[in-house]
Amino acid sequence: MPADRDNSPYRDNSAYRRDASLRREVIDGRGSIDSRTFDETREIRPLARDDRDRSDVKIDAVPEATRWHSQAGQGFTDYRGTRPVAHQPQGHGRKRQGYGSQSHGPRGYGSRSPVRQSRPWGLIIAILVVILVIALIVGFFVTQSGNAQEGSGESGSASLTFTDAASDSAEGGEGGAATAPAGPVTLTVTFAGDCTLGTDEAFDYSTSLNAMYENQGDPAYFLANVAGIFGSDDLTIVNMEGTLTTSTARADKTFAFKGPADFASILTAGDVEAASLANNHSSDYGEQSLTDTISALDAAGIVNFGYDRIAYMDVKGVKVALIGTYELAEGEGIRDSMVSNIQTARNEGAQLVLVYVHWGIEREYVPNETQMYLAHEAVDAGADLVIGSHPHVIQGYEVYNGRYIVYSLGNFCFGGNSNPSDKDCLIFQQTFTVEGNDVAKNDDVNFIACSISSTPSYNNYQPTPAEGDEQARILAKFQESSDAIASMAQNFG
Repeated sequence: MPADRDNSPYRDNSAYRRDASLRREVIDGRGSIDSRTFDETREIRPLARDDRDRSDVKIDAVPEATRWHSQAGQGFTDYRGTRPVAHQPQGHGRKRQGYGSQSHGPRGYGSRSPVRQSRPWGLIIAILVVILVIALIVGFFVTQSGNAQEGSGESGSASLTFTDAASDSAEGGEGGAATAPAGPVTLTVTFAGDCTLGTDEAFDYSTSLNAMYENQGDPAYFLANVAGIFGSDDLTIVNMEGTLTTSTARADKTFAFKGPADFASILTAGDVEAASLANNHSSDYGEQSLTDTISALDAAGIVNFGYDRIAYMDVKGVKVALIGTYELAEGEGIRDSMVSNIQTARNEGAQLVLVYVHWGIEREYVPNETQMYLAHEAVDAGADLVIGSHPHVIQGYEVYNGRYIVYSLGNFCFGGNSNPSDKDCLIFQQTFTVEGNDVAKNDDVNFIACSISSTPSYNNYQPTPAEGDEQARILAKFQESSDAIASMAQNFG
């Protein structure tokens, strides 16, 4: 083969070998067409160099193939292959389109003889792939729709709905119950105490939770030492004691707490799913601050509830109701409202009813009679578990009619004090077995002794499980309060 053929931009020798009827176009120096016919077995003479090396023919790189590649954390990268293609000089028509074997002479130099086109296999394959992908996607969504209707509920994830006690349930309609899974279901619920995600404007800012947030630059810092506990359960609930707002309308009170809306990410980063807002700091900057806090938690995906706002959650196919009650303003007078909310939840088809009550006297290690009265009334009305907060210290527990009542878990991620004298707190867990509307009475519970700080000398806002002697000391203290509650219950009512 002549050497000049290797240098030709037309490297496909099929351009030189055709059927017996193939017509070859050769452009002479005057712009006329020299057409010659060859036998199908005859070698075609390559164009002379002076025929091919036209000054008005350019070689351009045209994309031949594009492949999209995705990497984690990166966008798409475009990898393109190229091939040399001859095209006409500007003013003689548009660039050649497509990459088949058909060749065109530059327009304006004469007629074009027909040549046989290769089949567009790339386009055919691409169409078939698109059809296959569409079929797979349609099949996937049909299957998912069927699974959603069957609703096995064994995934362990929680779907969230909300309602006002005065309105119909967002999930069950007028008294409708969620479809219960077949057979018993076990689910573990975790409760922790007061989370004040902010500070008082009168506090030293340099030692505040807000300053720690800025210094750490990572919301996961705060609950890092308990995230493993929260992440391994089915539902984690805290008391959100403070506001997430930009309001400046501070209430006329001794302590008022607020933080920016971004602080809601502290809860999400720590695997907290829900928060009660029924407490004496939920409106520290007016009603607007409560509305802002609700919006911030909603945006972060944190279920929030309290007062007459009942939250319903589907956890592993079990409809769970979350009720928050605030006792401090009305004392025992809150009983009717609390009982009404519990009955509303039952009427809405809740299978598991959990009540978080803000009550008691600060820094008291034994609950008062009002706390015990309301706790017993809640259980009698249908609550499966009652948890308390507000005293800022731990109080013991009792079992009443087969249901656990934990009177105070103490503080937790607490921006309300940079160095409280009592840093002890508790995490409480209970694993429930639910079958239909029946919740088994059991003692499958866990009391986890903690400190609100990972260092004893000050509050670094990082609650941490206690170990060794510290763990034993906190649990003994908790048991002492529980013994006092047992004695109190014997003479109660």
